Amino acid sequence: MVPGTPLDPYAGLGRKSLDSLRVGVVLLDASDGVVMANPSARAMGLLRAGAQPGQVVAHPILRTLAGQVRHTGIRREVEMDLPRPPGEPLGVHLRAVAIGGGMICIEAADVTESHRVERVRRDFVANVSHELKTPIGALQLLAEGLLDATDPDAPGADPATDVAASRRFAERIQRESTRLGQLVTELMELSRLQGAERLPDPEPVSVDWVIADALDRTRTAAMAKRIELVVVGTKGLTIFGNDKQFATAVGNLVENAVAYSHTGSAVIVSAVAEDDRVDISVSDQGIGIAPQDLDRVFERFYRADQARSRETGGTGLGLAIVKHIATNHGGRVDVRSRLGGGSTFTLRLPAVPPDAILPIPTLERVKQ
Repeated sequence: MVPGTPLDPYAGLGRKSLDSLRVGVVLLDASDGVVMANPSARAMGLLRAGAQPGQVVAHPILRTLAGQVRHTGIRREVEMDLPRPPGEPLGVHLRAVAIGGGMICIEAADVTESHRVERVRRDFVANVSHELKTPIGALQLLAEGLLDATDPDAPGADPATDVAASRRFAERIQRESTRLGQLVTELMELSRLQGAERLPDPEPVSVDWVIADALDRTRTAAMAKRIELVVVGTKGLTIFGNDKQFATAVGNLVENAVAYSHTGSAVIVSAVAEDDRVDISVSDQGIGIAPQDLDRVFERFYRADQARSRETGGTGLGLAIVKHIATNHGGRVDVRSRLGGGSTFTLRLPAVPPDAILPIPTLERVKQ
């Protein structure tokens, strides 16, 4: 380009365009010196301070990649996690290309989110495998015990004793198979909530009905522990969404409250209107949740007390399902708790249909 020509105003557009890219770009010379790096590359931490004051050097991974390209003459692409304390590692897709004279151009795309999703998927599969293994293993052992107890040719067989043992094994088999069935059902429910199926069109739902249905599901368990189920708050409220999912969410919260409450205590369910939403709270007087566990109770399979959860028969998916139902309906779920002082879970759900949001002004209105 000849200085002074009409094209002069565009001389800096190439660098400006490079600086505006979301991908990181680093240009290394034949000695791996940094010739150029755009802001995205710096934000990704692909440059480091050198030995000399003010010196900038490329990340060792970039220098290694550049050396491989010079040696082979072939473009290289790799994907990896780079440590980034504090916090999760930076996932990057690196592409290195030789551009002549020993110079290497390296493009870096941030793929941290896709790496995080993949880690969640792997953890989920591992957790499911672990959770399924426990009841399946128990069923196998109980079935073997049942076979031994009903073998008339076994040494020392006693019909009276064998009948009692058989009944005990059968009851445990029934309990474990019920737990296994519940786990599979909740896994399918969670899969649907996470996008495997389209969310049904929102409809007006009676909060009174939702609470009544939830209490019906848990009344037997509550009576067994002499726990009183108390309903307070405003009657006649309406929320918008899917009635079955709302009943599942509130039911899960009440079941949790009953499972972790002391015998002879009370579980209180309340509903109040707050502007354009309805808050449904479930409070118990149970064992409570430690502060370090509060941020994790809605994670799949997370249990603050493994032994206690096994005792109550929980799957570790109930609160995760509650969270997804609330989120899918444009709401949220909060928790307040004190170790030894009970817990309160609050569902905050929309009290207006999605299309009740203020309409976008028309052109005529804008002109006015």
